[in-house]
Amino acid sequence: MDRDAFAEAVTWTARALPARHAVPVLAGMRMELSEDGSALRLSGFDYEVSTRSSVEVLSEEGGAVLVPGRLLAEIVTNLPSGSVRIETDGPKVRIEGGAARFTLITMPLEDYPELPGMPDAVGSVASDAFGAAVRQVTPAASRDDTLPMLTGAYLDLTGDTLKVAATDRYRIAVRELRWRPLDSGIDTSALVPARTLANTVKGLIGRSHVDIALSPGEAAEGGGLSPGEGMIGFANGDRRTTTRLIDSDFVKYETWFPTEFSSRAEVPVTSLVEAVKRVALVADRNTPLRLAFTEGEVVLEAGSGEDAQAMEAIPVSFEGDPIRLSFRPDYLIDGLAGVESATAHLNFTRPTKPAVFTDVPEKEGEKPVFRYLVQPLRAV
Repeated sequence: MDRDAFAEAVTWTARALPARHAVPVLAGMRMELSEDGSALRLSGFDYEVSTRSSVEVLSEEGGAVLVPGRLLAEIVTNLPSGSVRIETDGPKVRIEGGAARFTLITMPLEDYPELPGMPDAVGSVASDAFGAAVRQVTPAASRDDTLPMLTGAYLDLTGDTLKVAATDRYRIAVRELRWRPLDSGIDTSALVPARTLANTVKGLIGRSHVDIALSPGEAAEGGGLSPGEGMIGFANGDRRTTTRLIDSDFVKYETWFPTEFSSRAEVPVTSLVEAVKRVALVADRNTPLRLAFTEGEVVLEAGSGEDAQAMEAIPVSFEGDPIRLSFRPDYLIDGLAGVESATAHLNFTRPTKPAVFTDVPEKEGEKPVFRYLVQPLRAV
C-alpha cells in the first residue's frame, strides 16, 4: 500500500483509541482485508467512540489482525515515503517501508468487541463548512468532566438550518450553517462530546460532504428525537465515526444574548489578535487584559504596579459611549479566531455585562453566522 495514504488512515482511526484503558484490548486497532482483497479496513473502538477507515492495497491473501493502534500510527507516520508491506507470521506482524523493518506482537482478536452499526442517516452537510463550524465553536466547550453537559457541542437540526453551539458558562459560541436534511420538517438536536467532534473533523475530505446519522430515540415535540438519545454517526468518504450522545439537556443559550447594545466596535481581526498576544505576554493565564474603546482606537493594557506592564493601541471603528472592559486573553483569542471575516463586530452593553463578537456579513442587513458571547472578568 502507499505509505502516505496508509499513514493518514491509521492516524485518523487512532484518534478514538485511549492512551490507557482498563481493558487492554481496546488499545488495539483492527486491520482486516476486504473480501476482494482491494482494501484494508481499519477500526478502533473504546465502547464510547468508534472509528473506521480503509486504504487501497494489493493483497496476496485475506485475514484480520489486531495490533497496538497508537504504536502502529507512530511507526507508519515515521516510515519513508513509498510503499509499505505488511505480513503476518503467527503471533507477529511485520511492517516494512524502505529499509525500515518493524515487528509487532498481535493482540487477541477474539476478545475485541463488535463495533456498533451506523445509525440511520438524517441528512448531509458540506465538509468544509461543517469542519469550520466545529473548529469555531468547540474551543468554548468546558474541559471539566464533572459537568458532562458543558463538555458537549450542541447540534440543533431544524429544517435546512444546522446550528453548532458550546459553552463553559463564561462564554458561548454559536455557528449557523445550511445543510441538506432528508426530511425538510426535521426538528431535533444532539449533544455530542466536543472533543470527539473536534477529532472527527480533523480528517474530513475537502470539498466533499458529511452524512449525519442519528439513532432512533423517543419522539419529542415536533416529531424529532429527544435530546441525548442514543448515538450519532458521521460518514465522510470511506471514514465513519460513531459516538454516544451526552444524555443531558443543553442550556437555553439564545436567552443569553443581549438584544440591544450601547456601543459597537468594528476591529481588524488579525491586528487585534496579534496585539492581544503581545500585550498578554506580561499577563498570567487568569490575569485580565484590559481594553479601552474610544472613538477611533482601542487601547490594550496588562500588568500593573510592581509587575511587568504592556500597552498597545490599534485603530478601530467605534460607535457609542466609551467603554473599558477586562477579559481573559485566551478567551479573547478564541472568540476572534472564530471570526472568518477580515473584520469583526464587538458589541457591548455595560462593562460588567457580556460582550458579543460576530463576523461582519458580506451584505448589509444579513445576520452574522458566528456569534461569541463572553463574560468580562470585572469592571475596570
